[in-house]
Amino acid sequence: MNPRHSALALLVAVLWGVNFVAIDLGLHPDGAEMPPLLFVAMRFTLVVIPCIFFIRKPDVSWKAIIGVGLLMSAGQFGLLYLGMALGMPAGLASLVIQAQVLLTVLLAAGILGERPSRRQFAGVVLGVAGLTVVAVGRSLVAPMLPLMIVLAAALSWAAGNVLVRKTKAASGLGLVVWSAAVVPLPLLGLSLLLDGPAAVSAALIGVQPVSLASALYTAVFGSLVGYGIWNRLLGLYPSSAVVPFTLLVPVVGMTAAWLVLGEVPSPAEVAGGLLLLGGVATAVLRPRRPSGSAVAQHAQLRGDVLAAGRAGDLPEDALAGALAAGRGVGRGAAEREPAARGAGRAAEVPGAAPRAEEGLADAPPEAVPLAGPREADTGRRLEG
Repeated sequence: MNPRHSALALLVAVLWGVNFVAIDLGLHPDGAEMPPLLFVAMRFTLVVIPCIFFIRKPDVSWKAIIGVGLLMSAGQFGLLYLGMALGMPAGLASLVIQAQVLLTVLLAAGILGERPSRRQFAGVVLGVAGLTVVAVGRSLVAPMLPLMIVLAAALSWAAGNVLVRKTKAASGLGLVVWSAAVVPLPLLGLSLLLDGPAAVSAALIGVQPVSLASALYTAVFGSLVGYGIWNRLLGLYPSSAVVPFTLLVPVVGMTAAWLVLGEVPSPAEVAGGLLLLGGVATAVLRPRRPSGSAVAQHAQLRGDVLAAGRAGDLPEDALAGALAAGRGVGRGAAEREPAARGAGRAAEVPGAAPRAEEGLADAPPEAVPLAGPREADTGRRLEG
C-alpha cells in the first residue's frame, strides 16, 4: 500500500476511534440523557438523507439490503448505543466491539461451513480469554449488563458480516446508504415503546447542540467518509493489507476517551484488552513469508503498479510502460528460478519436472494480485 493510501487507512481508524467519544458526548449532553434508540434513528436519518437520492441502489436483493440494515446498522448500533447509555465506557466499548472479528469466524464456520485455520482458532481462544478477563475485572466495579449488551452488538455485526458474504453483496457505499434506510422507523418505534412518547418528544424539542454535533459527526465522518474511504481501499488492495488497520480503532478510542472523558481503564481491563487485541491480530494477520526472489519482487511491484493505476495515481501510458517492463523482468526470473529449484527437487524425486508457477511460491498471498475484471480490462486496453 502506498503512503497516501496508508495515511487514508490510518485516518479511517482515527475517525472510527473518535466515533465512540462522540457517541458518549451525544448520549449525555450537559447532564441530560438522550434516548439511545432515538439517537441511532437520528444518526441514520442523516446518513440516508439526502445521500439516497444521489447514490444508486446496490445490485443486491431487497432481502439482502433489509437483512444488512437490521443486523449491521440497527442491531449493531442500537445495542451499542444502549450499552453506552447504561454505563459502558466509550473506550472500553471501542475495544469490546472488536470481538466481532472472532464471532465472525465462529458464525462463518457454523453457517457457511468455512473451516477456521489453526491461527484463526488460536485467535478465537486468545480473544475469549481476553474477554473473560475484561468481564471479571468489569464485574468488580460495575454491573455486567452494559458489557453483555455491547457483546450482543458485536454478535449482530458479525451476523451481518456473514450475511454479506452469503449473499455475495458488495460492501460499497451504496449498500451503506440504502441499508441505513432500514434503521430510522423501526428504532423510532422502539424508542416510543420503551422510552414513551413524552420522553421522545421532549428529547426532540430540547435537543442539545452537542447531540446534534455528535449525530452529524457519526453520520458524516463515521459512516459516509469512513466507509467511503474504507471501501475504496478494499477495492484497490487485498483485505489482508487493509483490515489490520482496524486494530488501531480501540487504541484511538481508549486514548480519546482518556483525553476527553477522563476514562482510565483498570489493570484487568488493560490486560484483558491486550489479550483480546492479540486474539484479533492472530485471527486477521497473516505471516509474511520472505520475498527475496526476483519473481516475488516482480509480483509485489506488479501489484503496486496496478493499484496505483486503479487509483488514478499513474497516467495510462506510464502504467502501460511499467507493466511491460515488469513482464520482461517476470519472464526472465520465472525462467531462471524454477529451473534452479526444479533441479534440486529432481535430485530428490526422480522424474520430477520443474513448473513455471513454482517461482511464485515465495511471494506472500497479497503480493500476487488476482486478475479481476478491472485488471483484465486494463490489460486488454494496454496490450491491444
